[in-house]
Amino acid sequence: KNVQQVQSTEGAFAAILADGCVVTWGDQNYGGDSSAVQDQLKNVQQVQSTEGAFAAILADGCVVTWGDQNYGGDSSAVQDQLKNVQQVQ
Repeated sequence: KNVQQVQSTEGAFAAILADGCVVTWGDQNYGGDSSAVQDQLKNVQQVQSTEGAFAAILADGCVVTWGDQNYGGDSSAVQDQLKNVQQVQ
């Protein structure tokens, strides 16, 4: 399915497809379930991971996170600052 990139946490994987969508699988506690943010995961350029969470940079520079909030899966407190992001490490 034209996978462009795969990232992993301790218990899950996230793959960016050629159309910019993201497919996740594995333990939901480690980001394997992205259903809560799936509608936001369009035109994804890059995915980075921690031990238990993922961060996706979109083409418009916004960042979408999911997974364990203790590992960065909840970025709601800083969401208004996550604009024009170029890279996440």
